[in-house]
Amino acid sequence: MIYVGIDVAKDKHDCCILDDEGRKIYPIFTITNDKVGFDELFSRIEDVTTDKTEIKVGLEATGHYSNNLLASLVDKGFPTVVINPLHTNLFRKGLSLRKTKTDKIDSSTIAMMLMTDRTLKPYSDISYHNEELKSLTRYRFDKVHERSKLKTSLSRLVNILFPELEKLVPSLHLNSVYDLLEELPGATYIASCHLTHLKTLLENSSHGRYGRDKAIEIRNAAINSIGSPMASKSMELVHTIQLIRMLSEEIDEIESSIKMIFDELHSPIMTIPGISYRMGAIILAEVGDFSRFCNADKILAYAGMSPSTYQSGKLESSYSHMEKRGSKYLRYALFNATKFVCKWDETFAVYLAKKLSEGKHYNVAVSHVAKKLIRTIYRMELTGEAYSPR
Repeated sequence: MIYVGIDVAKDKHDCCILDDEGRKIYPIFTITNDKVGFDELFSRIEDVTTDKTEIKVGLEATGHYSNNLLASLVDKGFPTVVINPLHTNLFRKGLSLRKTKTDKIDSSTIAMMLMTDRTLKPYSDISYHNEELKSLTRYRFDKVHERSKLKTSLSRLVNILFPELEKLVPSLHLNSVYDLLEELPGATYIASCHLTHLKTLLENSSHGRYGRDKAIEIRNAAINSIGSPMASKSMELVHTIQLIRMLSEEIDEIESSIKMIFDELHSPIMTIPGISYRMGAIILAEVGDFSRFCNADKILAYAGMSPSTYQSGKLESSYSHMEKRGSKYLRYALFNATKFVCKWDETFAVYLAKKLSEGKHYNVAVSHVAKKLIRTIYRMELTGEAYSPR
């Protein structure tokens, strides 16, 4: 066996190749982050052996910097392991008491990990093909978060310009309200607007739900409003509404692409009541190949939802908090999917009620139910069986 450790950077990668005795076959060398550099790495590996079963390549999960190299390694058929940087950091500290860290040392550390840690499994084809789904779900997550911040900003601006409006409509985040505020961004604009125009605007934007009575109610509230007539805030309000609408269109387009890829996977996860395309796609994208986890608890740890443990001598921690060290996207999807599943499936609802009856906080009880959901999804994905409640 030969073990290839690669420390990934933006413009170059440091590589260390060890034999099965831990000896360096080549001095640690550096390749450029381009086709010439990749070909040099592949050539050096194939000069040692052409048998792919005798090769193990490892690199850290360093975000987008490792994507192109990882794709090239997988395409070439090299068994490649993607390692958590935290794991590498702890392993390096265990090798020496000296506080030394360089790119060359990191590449050697990764190669040593491949040689000594038999639990590290190669990156699978399933995970490789799920990369596009993962990219889309994370992109959607960030866009939704960005839109949420804008909606909070919109509520703040309305509270300055026309605070009474919030009590007159079911929600500020309706298309009819957006249409109103985009044309008349403030109480002073609405108060000076002709009633007929205001009524037509509300009627058209709400598809007939709001009429003359609602127009009179809103205009009277605007006339007596305590809102501040600030032109700068009105302009900010209009721009915020335009940004929210633009983001909503982008999110719809992203969700359409997610649904197309998700449908091709034919996953049984959608047979669980309460799990939609949104949460189901994030779970599948973040986990990737379920077979690379030997049990469901490993997925729990990967999501950062396993309880932390501290015990020393007679001291034992009384309160175990969630680790929150894994994928925040997977943790978010599992936690929120669990809430919906508890509403739609009696088995999970009963289990949640049981944990609440034990005196647990709601979020703690949901985390317990999430563990049950993870075990269910894990079994379903490995067997391909649809969900059947007990």
